[in-house]
Amino acid sequence: MTKEAIFDVAIIGAGTMGMAAGAFLAQQKVKTVLIDAFDPPHINGSHHGDTRLIRHAYGEGRQYVPLVKRAQQLWEELEQQTGSKIFEKTGVICLGPKDSLFLQEMIAAAQKYNLPLEILSNNEIKERWPGFSVPDHFIGCFEAESGIIYSENAIRAYKEKALAHGAHLVTHTPVQHIDLNDEKGVKITTANTIFYAKKVIVTAGAWAAKLLPDLDLPIQPTRKVFGWFEAPSELYDAINFPSFFVEDQDKKFYGFPSLNGTGLKIGRTDGGQAIDPDLQIQNFGLYETDESDLRHGLERYLPRANGKLEQGKTCLYTLSSDNDFIVDFHPEDSRVIFACGFSGHGFKFGSVMGEILSQLAIAGESEFDISIFSLNRFDL
Repeated sequence: MTKEAIFDVAIIGAGTMGMAAGAFLAQQKVKTVLIDAFDPPHINGSHHGDTRLIRHAYGEGRQYVPLVKRAQQLWEELEQQTGSKIFEKTGVICLGPKDSLFLQEMIAAAQKYNLPLEILSNNEIKERWPGFSVPDHFIGCFEAESGIIYSENAIRAYKEKALAHGAHLVTHTPVQHIDLNDEKGVKITTANTIFYAKKVIVTAGAWAAKLLPDLDLPIQPTRKVFGWFEAPSELYDAINFPSFFVEDQDKKFYGFPSLNGTGLKIGRTDGGQAIDPDLQIQNFGLYETDESDLRHGLERYLPRANGKLEQGKTCLYTLSSDNDFIVDFHPEDSRVIFACGFSGHGFKFGSVMGEILSQLAIAGESEFDISIFSLNRFDL
């Protein structure tokens, strides 16, 4: 016999954004259930792989800066509240050609919001961090106050908060269907339980389009790879070396210093393979380019970190068609809120996005201007 359960808010997808939203809602004594097909943190989502960058002078658009500043504050609060290691201030340097639009946007964002940002020549970069090889026409934009978010620790910490404040977490339970036409509330069907909720938040990442097929969301789940490489500690340990982003002429790399002897980590923000998320497995090495693409970045910019591959992993990006986030109410039913298409640069916003989603569920609006993320910007 199928069981039934009734909640104020049901969150479908308890990963990065969903778990944070659940913690904010439960803390405000909202009867909340989080439903996930796996058991976060896990290897099947966009949070997999231990670490994510947090940058403040935002090259993807200065409109993100107020959000990332609040996100930084909330990550630090989460660390203080739970005792989990969430943030590591390594600094982040972004490298690219002098005329790079990404770097120019970073500089403009720093000027608009009075953010500390050092502009360095290629020689200054190599002198400060000899582990880099920098083309003559490159400059660097260095943010000393930014760094690393430990992604899986962060999700565990929000999970701990959500459960401590009374949220219900239902794991290994894929949602089969969302029905907006039931008189008891929004009906969420799983294999063994039917959930009813006054409000629903869909934060299912790569599965969002499958759960909301009527919206024709302009998103594409994409398989991405990253790896850790043996690297000399005197050059690449976190005490000596920053996190980084490199805008190559045809590729974009990001990475992290060696943390506790794990090796230098590098990945690409572009490229990857479009996939069905239900077919995603941990299969680093399936494509010859999995390792060779990463080594291209090492050979060109971090030659002395081009050592033995210690380990390689994959994760999912869910790319929106314009690489900006999609956060909105269902156009036909405001009881349903969805957040998706975080396009490989969303994790750093997980804390503030959880706060925003909780505000949308409780009050129907947020104190932050999220109009730029509206679904109606697309000609669907």
